[in-house]
Amino acid sequence: MSEFRFKQVIVFRADLKLSKGKTAAQAGHAAVSAAEEARKHRREWFEGWMEEGQCKIAVKVKDEKELFELDSVAKELGLPRALIVDRGLTEIPPGTVTCLGIGPAPGDKVDKLTGLFPLL
Repeated sequence: MSEFRFKQVIVFRADLKLSKGKTAAQAGHAAVSAAEEARKHRREWFEGWMEEGQCKIAVKVKDEKELFELDSVAKELGLPRALIVDRGLTEIPPGTVTCLGIGPAPGDKVDKLTGLFPLL
């Protein structure tokens, strides 16, 4: 795998036990929403990520509390991010926070925050 300068990480709650289809849909929401934040506020990160092929990594945290803590730190670090809240039309109750998109941003900045979490 070649070295990427930019990456995006999608962080899922392991406690929800979502189906593969629901997981894929939530990942899509997180990827697009966080990328849009980068496009608006850190265009150079967004454009670099697009040029490199849009590297994405999926990891997991144990629960909602850990997800909110990660979101708070990402905000403090100035990373583009998007917390995804489900509408509750299929598998889970309305208002359930499912995942967090972080980046695109420089890989070293994202890795400091998410590099130790297990892959999904």
